[in-house]
Amino acid sequence: MTFPNLPTGAARRPRMISLVTVAALAFAVPAMSGCSKESSSSQAPAASSNDQVVARVNGVDIRQSDLAMAEEDMGAEIQQVPPDQRRDQLITYLADIIMVSQAAEQKKLGESDEFKRRLAMLRAKVLMGLALQAEVKAALTDEAFRKVYDDAVKSMTPQEEVHARHILVESEDEAKAIAEQLKGGADFATLAKEKSKDPGAAEGGDLGYFVKDQMVPEFAEVAFKMYPGQVSNPVKTQFGWHIIKLEDKRQRPVPEFDKVKDQIESFLTRKTQTEYVAKLRQQAKIERLDKPEGEKK
Repeated sequence: MTFPNLPTGAARRPRMISLVTVAALAFAVPAMSGCSKESSSSQAPAASSNDQVVARVNGVDIRQSDLAMAEEDMGAEIQQVPPDQRRDQLITYLADIIMVSQAAEQKKLGESDEFKRRLAMLRAKVLMGLALQAEVKAALTDEAFRKVYDDAVKSMTPQEEVHARHILVESEDEAKAIAEQLKGGADFATLAKEKSKDPGAAEGGDLGYFVKDQMVPEFAEVAFKMYPGQVSNPVKTQFGWHIIKLEDKRQRPVPEFDKVKDQIESFLTRKTQTEYVAKLRQQAKIERLDKPEGEKK
């Protein structure tokens, strides 16, 4: 069910800013195991003693923590790779970055003004991500979670929902023939499995619980007037002809806290980030030098 005033859909932990992980990786790759043979160890933080070295490319160590950062950077692309192949691809990905970046160093591209500008931008993005993470970490308290939950529950209005099954066929004649079989004592779920063209046919036509506006009007109007155990006459919609069986009616229950906790976290994360940036924007002096004086705002 949809929890009011919160994000819908599958909840997952949000990525803080879309380019932050890219920036973090680009900024951190030269730091792997102290950059390279020529680099000074002061350029990179010391590796943890339990951060295993998994590969070495031209003298540069790739550690387990680098694989985790690369996996986050690659996102959905790497998640499509079978688990037994994923590690190899991550190492290859990092190896390519190291090799190409070393070739760029030999061409002294790291000394160019363009590189310095890009590096400054990446550094700013990483710092932004860290600042936002810190704000969110401080905001995600038990009290904050409970307040969002309690406020959302208070705003919920009572809403009727029904639990129904249906059998969907293409023609009215087919629907009438099925209705006659049901009147003769045939089992609804069995007929749904045998005759319904709906994707839920394998589940005996079970639609679960739903509220009125989740179904097309013609279907909902009939279903919400029925009583538990009742089977409808054929009903026509844009999808074909339906036979509906009502299983149950109830007032939509309040969702359990644990079931919506991920949604609350996502909501609080975005809210905290938005408010933090808005506060800084109000305090900042932002000058637009690309517009005539009268247009600057």
